Amino acid sequence: MIEIQKASHRFGETEVLSDIDLSLAERRIGIVGANGSGKSTFVRLLNGLVIPASGSVLVDGLDTRRDGRAIRRRVGFVFQNPDHQIVYPLVEEDLAFGLRNLGLRGAALEERVTQALERFGLAPLRKRSAHLLSGGEKQLLALAGVLAMEPSTVVLDEPTTLLDLRNKRRIANALASLDQQVIMVTHDLDLLAGFDRVIVFEAGRIVADGAPADGVARYLALMEA
Repeated sequence: MIEIQKASHRFGETEVLSDIDLSLAERRIGIVGANGSGKSTFVRLLNGLVIPASGSVLVDGLDTRRDGRAIRRRVGFVFQNPDHQIVYPLVEEDLAFGLRNLGLRGAALEERVTQALERFGLAPLRKRSAHLLSGGEKQLLALAGVLAMEPSTVVLDEPTTLLDLRNKRRIANALASLDQQVIMVTHDLDLLAGFDRVIVFEAGRIVADGAPADGVARYLALMEA
């Protein structure tokens, strides 16, 4: 359970989130809104990448102000641009990076890396340069790296924005297969098929929260206004 309690945040003099009060328990939650509406800042609150200026964010009772490291074990984050997430030159090395931080070594590390590669169809690319992969392959590698850490929740910030249709479908299929809770910011409304809940942001506030069809309708109305 992720609980946001009266959370607000500013960048300088600009208030980007105002008095957000939510509980996030559903298996699939979509976050939508116009550019600059606060949605990306909001999802960064969920694992302590951003600490609210006021209010609090709790993950299984842990507070992001005090327990950031433990929370990031529970809540993985996939960035919009995978180049911001890929650290090591080879695919297998990049996957191993986070796992070494968990203390895995030797055969246990090799097994976990192999499992992650096979799960996302990346095994043939194991020895390839990570930075020479296609956009879709990079995004799959970023997702695989997060999931190899076995978080209970995966947060994604516009994961298909830089992708063509084929790679969007690859990412959509990968997300549909996950057992973890998924919280996703997206402008691609087709990705919300099968979701349980959609939250709509406008000017740092929540203006709709409920069934996906209702949330999408409100979002489209805002875009047409």
